[in-house]
Amino acid sequence: MKNSSFFYILLFLNIFTISGQTQSNIPDLREMTDSIASKHYPGVHSVLISRDQELVYEQYFNGYQRDSLHDSRSSFKSITSLLVGIAMDKGFIKNTDQKMYEFFPEYPALKTDRLKKSITIKNLLEMKSGFDCEEFNDTKDCENEMSLSKNWVEYSLNLPMKDKPGDVWAYTSIDPVILSGIIRKATNMSVMDFAKKYLFDPLGISQYKWTIDPSGNGMTAGSFYIRPADMLKIGQMVKNKGKWEHKQIISKKWIVQSTLCDIAIPDFSFMKSSRSKIGFPQPAYYGYYWYRETLKTKDINENLLFASGNGGQYIFIIENLNLTVVFTQGNYGSFKAKQAFEIMAKYILPNFKN
Repeated sequence: MKNSSFFYILLFLNIFTISGQTQSNIPDLREMTDSIASKHYPGVHSVLISRDQELVYEQYFNGYQRDSLHDSRSSFKSITSLLVGIAMDKGFIKNTDQKMYEFFPEYPALKTDRLKKSITIKNLLEMKSGFDCEEFNDTKDCENEMSLSKNWVEYSLNLPMKDKPGDVWAYTSIDPVILSGIIRKATNMSVMDFAKKYLFDPLGISQYKWTIDPSGNGMTAGSFYIRPADMLKIGQMVKNKGKWEHKQIISKKWIVQSTLCDIAIPDFSFMKSSRSKIGFPQPAYYGYYWYRETLKTKDINENLLFASGNGGQYIFIIENLNLTVVFTQGNYGSFKAKQAFEIMAKYILPNFKN
């Protein structure tokens, strides 16, 4: 009992410190905290919530702390989408219809291959490149073999084709890796330097770690280590249509375009995959490395925009409620990663409903 009381005292002190709000304005999330701490929801490393740009909840579990760097996994793909948008805003890239081969003249086969010649930046952003790779349904994962190569961009460009670009949605880490090469060629900067100058520094993000191949290509499909609090900053900026502290970091046009999410993912729902009995499964949709799914229960009906990474790494944006929520977890390769959707449905959204 004493330990439990001490835990909640620390919780409330933490919330008051980070939000500066009175207790009456803070939703009571003690039951959620207790459920996570007691391992009812296993493998959770952090949960952070901001409302109206104010941090109202920040808790770490299972030995993780505020300054712990966490592998963002594929949720970093959504950040790669933001980097492409910045490169386009600043004129380094013309538009999403620009052809992939134009950036890599040192690979003449890209221009002579009928299918590869037609691949556009939009095809890469929508996971419709046509390469013979597919990770979402574990049918042909090219990422493991790519990670063993000395040059990830070159490996990706040399892969065989399967479908006509633009026709078939096939989730793969190959597409965002190629985009890292396009950013490098278009800007004459490594993707690491580009991200630091145009995204991370403006957001005040300084603690992170890239995974880099032997040729100097930064991994833009995952394996990027970042603090959950900085993931929250990125989510807040996207919620504010590209603006951070009165400065437009990315154009509103790009945020709207990249998060439209009008590609239906065949036969898939995050809520259904969570195996939760609380929600009514709804179809998931894809955009430029962002997802949308309506979270529906008997009392809740909210559209979620989110970044998603293996193991349970999520940046949720609930535009209607002016909320940004971050989860980091260690449930790699498990349906339990999607328990975040039950936690959202059972605790977070009901407490922040208008």
